[in-house]
Amino acid sequence: MAFDYYDPEQRRQRRAAKKKEREREQRQLRNRLLLAGAVILLCGGLIFAVSQGWISLGEQEPSSISQTDPGATEGTTVPRQPETVIHIVAAGDVNVTDTTVNAGDAAGDFSHVFLDVLPLLADADLTCVNFEGNLVGPPYGSANFSAPQAMIQALAAAGVDVVQMANSRSITNGISGLATTIQAIRNAGMEAVGAYATPAEFRSSGGYLMRDIQGVKVAIVAFTKGMSGMALPEDNEDCVNVLYTDYDTEYQRIDREGITRLLRNIAQEEPDITIALLHWGSEYNDTISDSQKAIQELMFQEGVDAIIGTHPHYVQQIVYDPEAGTVVAYSLGDLLSDATRAGTEYAVVLDLEITKDNEYNQTRITGCTYTPISIVNDDSGGLRVLRMAEALFAYESRNVDRVSQQTYEDMVYAQQRVRERAEPTDPEDATGGEDETTAPGTTAGNPGTSGTTEGAGTTGDTGGTDTTGDTGGTTGPPSTG
Repeated sequence: MAFDYYDPEQRRQRRAAKKKEREREQRQLRNRLLLAGAVILLCGGLIFAVSQGWISLGEQEPSSISQTDPGATEGTTVPRQPETVIHIVAAGDVNVTDTTVNAGDAAGDFSHVFLDVLPLLADADLTCVNFEGNLVGPPYGSANFSAPQAMIQALAAAGVDVVQMANSRSITNGISGLATTIQAIRNAGMEAVGAYATPAEFRSSGGYLMRDIQGVKVAIVAFTKGMSGMALPEDNEDCVNVLYTDYDTEYQRIDREGITRLLRNIAQEEPDITIALLHWGSEYNDTISDSQKAIQELMFQEGVDAIIGTHPHYVQQIVYDPEAGTVVAYSLGDLLSDATRAGTEYAVVLDLEITKDNEYNQTRITGCTYTPISIVNDDSGGLRVLRMAEALFAYESRNVDRVSQQTYEDMVYAQQRVRERAEPTDPEDATGGEDETTAPGTTAGNPGTSGTTEGAGTTGDTGGTDTTGDTGGTTGPPSTG
């Protein structure tokens, strides 16, 4: 399937045209309603005049007008807008490390980090990201993966609505740390999905979010493959949605019963569209495992329309089936990270166009686009997330705020790699890994990091491969980092 690649102006023009068309349809609808109202008033006035003897119909048979029951107009159906079009946007991992925490300015504000991608995130009807960290107070950074509240506030200010919390860091600071993080996300004006402060909270929510967006009923659910080898404490097993029953060891036995039960509970609410955010696959590895394929098949069978993946930190294949109206994006890469490892400095922001036919009450994904982004160092040594197309144009136009020549060259290469990964000519090309030592130096990494190999994974939840099927094969012991 051919995607709209990196032409945001073309996408904006298409949206503007659709908006103009919807406004035209609404004007026509209003005009029809006004005309219908005028006809009803005229008929009512005529009937009243006849009843008062002001107008004589002679010996004629009663006309269709005189036979009309005025009360019939009370149930007149107001025509609905023929279609409703919404956009759901998703970005990848926001990793909490010493480097990303230090990306805030002197006042501790992170707004500048996401300023350039704000048009992507804020322009959507609903925006989701995966937050791979906790909000449990200082010390901040890699020691306990705790972020300052200002980081999550900057995401909210950039337009993020839903935060995936089913991931490797869900319970790094225990169930109490998870509860504190969820509350901090809510305090910032967003909603967490996939993880819950208590089992009672899981039960009351059903384990998913349901949102009404302009009359389109959207279900959002999130799962993780594991939590860095950690197991959920006794009596708190429902606090995180997991994909495997052996989520703290091998990641091989798919929790088919649990996944199916949750998805069927969603189906009972009859959503128009269901989005699954999955923290799955293998960190720094291109392989799409047999168990991932089995999970995808199971979820599509149970009514999921789109699967959006995180965790590998690389861009992986995006498969859009316009006939079925389904999407699977195996991995979006990182929205924010250290980006010191080749292949992690670039990512994509995914945009799903969803159209509801109001006449027939049918909803489907009618468009799937992605925008390449890059994590770069600014002049002060901090991090910024930039849209590649705009950054390349700014450099070529010699704008004041243009990137360096080295960053420009890196982005030219990264732009090519994004397309090769997201839309491989041969799907096998997207899963074979590649030595990136031939690429220019990494955009955000320290000098000398460009030799890091892209596609070489390790084992375990925080780095491992789950390349075997859901019942066969073994992997190495999981990392607990």
